[in-house]
Amino acid sequence: MIQRIRQFAVCMSFTLLVAAGCASLPRTRGLDYPQTATVDQSDDYHGTRISDPYRWLEELHSPQTTAWVKAQNALSQPWLEALPQRAAIKSSLEKLWRYERYGVPRKAGGRYFYTFNDGHQDQAVLYVADSLAATPRVLYDPNKARDDATIAIARFVPSADGRIVAYSTSDGGTDWDLWHFVATDDAVPLPDVLRQTKFWNLSFAADGSGVYYSRYPALPDGRGDDGGRPAIYFHRLGTEQSSDRLVYEITDHPTRVPDGLVTDDGRYLIISEFDGYETNAVKLLKLADANAAIEPLMNDWDALYTVLGNVGDTFFVLTTNAAPRGRVVAVDADRTEPARWHAIVPESADSIESASLVGGRIIVTYVHDAHSVVRVYDPGGGESTEVALPGLGSVGGFNGRADDTETFFSFVDHLRPAEVLRYDIAGNTVLPYREPRQILDPTQYQTRQVFYASRDGTRVPMFIVEKRGTASPGPRPTLLYGYGGFNVSLTPAYKPYVLAWLEMGGVYAEANLRGGGEYGEAWHQAGTREHKQNVFDDFIAAAEYLQREKITDPRHLAIMGRSNGGLLIGAVMLQRPELFAAALPGVGVLDMLRYQLASANARQWSSDFGLSENPGDFGYLRAYSPLHNVVRGRCYPATLITTADRDDRVVPWHSYKFAATLQQAQGCSQPVLIRIETRAGHGAGKPLWMQIDDFADQLAFAAQATHLGAPPAP
Repeated sequence: MIQRIRQFAVCMSFTLLVAAGCASLPRTRGLDYPQTATVDQSDDYHGTRISDPYRWLEELHSPQTTAWVKAQNALSQPWLEALPQRAAIKSSLEKLWRYERYGVPRKAGGRYFYTFNDGHQDQAVLYVADSLAATPRVLYDPNKARDDATIAIARFVPSADGRIVAYSTSDGGTDWDLWHFVATDDAVPLPDVLRQTKFWNLSFAADGSGVYYSRYPALPDGRGDDGGRPAIYFHRLGTEQSSDRLVYEITDHPTRVPDGLVTDDGRYLIISEFDGYETNAVKLLKLADANAAIEPLMNDWDALYTVLGNVGDTFFVLTTNAAPRGRVVAVDADRTEPARWHAIVPESADSIESASLVGGRIIVTYVHDAHSVVRVYDPGGGESTEVALPGLGSVGGFNGRADDTETFFSFVDHLRPAEVLRYDIAGNTVLPYREPRQILDPTQYQTRQVFYASRDGTRVPMFIVEKRGTASPGPRPTLLYGYGGFNVSLTPAYKPYVLAWLEMGGVYAEANLRGGGEYGEAWHQAGTREHKQNVFDDFIAAAEYLQREKITDPRHLAIMGRSNGGLLIGAVMLQRPELFAAALPGVGVLDMLRYQLASANARQWSSDFGLSENPGDFGYLRAYSPLHNVVRGRCYPATLITTADRDDRVVPWHSYKFAATLQQAQGCSQPVLIRIETRAGHGAGKPLWMQIDDFADQLAFAAQATHLGAPPAP
């Protein structure tokens, strides 16, 4: 391996990076790109040598990378702020984001716990109400933690009796959590703090004396080491974390991660082992017996298993075993072989998105043609009943205990923000609980669903949102969004930036690509590993449909996606650049040959992506990896790459390397910019002011490229 940096002494300081002294600076609409130094670096992949000239940008905290980030922001920020549409778009976003946001309540000990943002706050606040009619009280307000409001509540869990609430905070957008505890009666914080955790909830012991949680090893500076082996510990409240008891660790596999959940009756700790998005395992620990051995419940790693709850020694499990679209089975803890399972909810034509055991019923949320349908089943058998929903949209929630008489859920669509509804289980009735005030009249817009054929003939759904009475045919400036991965169903969601785009006269389209969960595991698998090109083909076919139907054309079409969706945008803009006026790849996975080296968490994405170290995977990864398919001299769409310097999920060097490569290769005058947020991560917990600035830049960039005017004055 050779690490000789060319032009290092000349081009690495911030001042010289943007000076004319660095020769051969490409010019694009008046843009002088910072000269990015290269290294003589290449790697051998199964006999194929691949160059990686910007490897040094993977050193995220080096002075050279820090200087590069400053130089890129010094170029992009003034350029974006000068766009004629930006000021009006930002004003529109400030108006549209001023809506109330209620979290779905969790009931414990007769109390109701939830988060709420009044529409003017940067972060949601944790509340408790002692009854449905009681005035809520603040338990924790993260807006007071820092002046820049970059501390956010990530998760919260009340104890079974509701006397204590555990909540985790994220600092600056990191996935790493700090767990804190507060007494419900007086909102007095407890001294306990749990560190070295990420991604998973904790679970209270039945008596509330402590919690089970998954913890990574600690680095010398006290931070968690996600390259190490996480394990389940028990923390007794009032003690130091250093004295926590080890409950379970995995010693026979390098990437499997355990997570523990105490059953409602307090008898069992359900241990789920995670290692990707296709299969998992579940084990049980009897908590009353200090000498009990951990017993397998599902241990063949042949499907996905989620334990919904138990009645005695019978466990109700949502699984894809022999059911790619999902089913619910009852499993006896002493007779776990599949031949002895009892079918409770059979597989249907619709894909199961989630399920819960509440109030003696199994509540199942399905995805039907990319929108939610909810049915309720009696675990003892019998016909299902359907929960009445306000329309075609997305639901979430239905949490609770097996003995609850009520549960809560949210409903949202493209044009209405989420409202929270109360479901009376015995009466099968839906009642309003919290409904935010409308900022915009949704009746002036419409959502329609269309179906189109992908390259191989597969029928793919897509939502199109537009202003009613819009003159047709187009072409009209259109924003096309997609994701297509990790079994995630892209069902309707309220996004203020979409409303801002519609206010300007634009069209918004959202394609439900393979790789997602809209039609079950077979739909997911059809967009993974060697089939990942299907996802890109589905998205390209969506663009072609919009253009064929005269809704838009290549001069008026912008494309957007984040994370795995950022990979999508990076791939399709390279494969079919002539189709798009602008591309907005956000926090994308863009180096498919090295993504797994960023962290152990990233390596677990291999169930969807594969691994370049495997000869059978390398070929298809190399064929679509955005970083490795940029062609010098080709004209690519106007491109705004967005990332954040503290993103520890999809590390920002993906975007850094892609931006450097694309800037040097661009063969026409279309701009290639990168916007790098500081004190932010992958997206969760980003304060409101930061989100508004981010989307104002992205929408102004897309509007400029697609010839869309500014929104009307608020």
